[in-house]
Amino acid sequence: MKKGLVVDDEFIYEEEKQLTVFKTSLFFANDGFTVYDCQGQLVFRVDSYGPDTRDKDELVLMDAQGRCLLTVRRKRPSLHQRWEGYLGEKMEGQKPIFSVARSSIIGRCSVTVDVYGDPGEEYQIEGQFGQRCCTFTNAAKELVAEIRRKVDASTNVVLGKDVFSLCLKPGFDGAFAMGLVLVLDQINGDDYFDDGGVDGVEVHPTLDD
Repeated sequence: MKKGLVVDDEFIYEEEKQLTVFKTSLFFANDGFTVYDCQGQLVFRVDSYGPDTRDKDELVLMDAQGRCLLTVRRKRPSLHQRWEGYLGEKMEGQKPIFSVARSSIIGRCSVTVDVYGDPGEEYQIEGQFGQRCCTFTNAAKELVAEIRRKVDASTNVVLGKDVFSLCLKPGFDGAFAMGLVLVLDQINGDDYFDDGGVDGVEVHPTLDD
């Protein structure tokens, strides 16, 4: 399978990989995340950015050692809640590698992701993020990643929305996938995704910002 956007080669797996994503606070929406593999080893983390709106304009995805992999930043002003992704820790003058925006500001809508620098790359995410049920497919309609509700293996009980699975197909960068999860969580918010969430997310490549 052709690789998509690569944030870090370390998180491109030769076999299918299932990660468990935890929201790290029960008191405030969108506080942060920790992500573990099936052996319980920490893979990614996003430190708490709290209830203050000013703290939510820039999120940093880190690996288990605290190394900055990806920065996603809200672009202002923007009626459609546009976010941009940058490799590593964002520096002054650095260009984004992708952007994410709602396609409408009213009603149920899709979210568009523009990937810069690769005119042959596109993806589509379909489903309802608020219900933790989304599929990521490439231009050839191949499944590259999936978000699913987490089921407790011992009791067969579906866990709450603060815990869910991010399933990666071989060759798709987990850091890029997790970066999109962060943005979707911010764009939708708990209030919005209770109404049904994102029905479709399209990824379109472009060379221009």
